[in-house]
Amino acid sequence: MRPMNKDALEGASAFSADERDAVYRAIMTRRDVRDQFLPDTVPPDVLRRLLEAAHHAPSVGFMQPWNFIVVEDAGVRQRVWNAFDRANRDAAGMFDGERQATYRSLKLEGILKAPLGICITCDPSRSGDVVLGRTHNPRMDSYSTVCAVQNLWLAARAEGIGVGWVSIFHESELKDILGVPEHVEIVAWLCVGYVDALYGEPELAVKGWRQRLPLDELIFRDGWGKR
Repeated sequence: MRPMNKDALEGASAFSADERDAVYRAIMTRRDVRDQFLPDTVPPDVLRRLLEAAHHAPSVGFMQPWNFIVVEDAGVRQRVWNAFDRANRDAAGMFDGERQATYRSLKLEGILKAPLGICITCDPSRSGDVVLGRTHNPRMDSYSTVCAVQNLWLAARAEGIGVGWVSIFHESELKDILGVPEHVEIVAWLCVGYVDALYGEPELAVKGWRQRLPLDELIFRDGWGKR
């Protein structure tokens, strides 16, 4: 282990007003993009910044369980879309009546339209069997990987790049396509590309699928249900 550096701590003052506002703007205007992608290639230096942001996410026990599979090949993305399409047809059948019709009308991915796909995975074996902070909650590696997804998403918003998270697929199919080992979990397929327009509100809210819940209804004090 590396010895503790007694001078490792640094000052942690608040951001300037402009810096703070930029952080909150990225959070509040981040959107799940499905259809607004431009064909422009994401330059290597920009992609590197996004991956660096993801890699600087917090992880329990500093396990850093993630890997990033960057996919530009059109043939691979077509196979991923085929896997999505099969799962999406299954999913549509899980809804009834008008809800099913609405579901079928939604565009739920941009796998072929976005010039880039990033598959983010979680390797639960990376830090061994016993991991600091995961001793009583075995899902902490997956939760840590989700933090990497969010970091990448917010960095992309700051770069003018849209991101869409595709979750409708059978994991085994995606693993076969990408050669992901059996013990490794696929957490996210992200569609990534430049955009010149975003919805002012989440697309599913705009299209009437679901609205944002009032924050005050979700806050409890000192225990469940206590206001």
